[in-house]
Amino acid sequence: MNQRALMQATIIGTVLQLAMVLIGHKSPAVAQMFAVGGMAISLIAGAIYAWMARPSVGGGAAGGAVAGGVCALIGIVVSFALGDVTAMILAVGTLSSAVTGAIGGAIGALLFRRPATASS
Repeated sequence: MNQRALMQATIIGTVLQLAMVLIGHKSPAVAQMFAVGGMAISLIAGAIYAWMARPSVGGGAAGGAVAGGVCALIGIVVSFALGDVTAMILAVGTLSSAVTGAIGGAIGALLFRRPATASS
């Protein structure tokens, strides 16, 4: 797993998750979209990992799952601390975001794969 790509994708995803959580804490309309928005952000984090690392499809899914799950977990912990979500969301939200991160990483690996090189 490309550690640099994983770190950068996770940081970008975390910034987006935290922005959504903090805005949603003040805006009920945004808070209603936490589940969909959080999973979408994790999907994007997975795709960013694949774009940066150029892994195989399996590697993209693995890296995307980690980036998507970690950034979601951080956002959910903050949301829980603010009293906006229940403790159960820590598990359910993190797991669902890891799955969507894996999907983003796998799709990203297909979209951003390295071009084939000519062999001599």
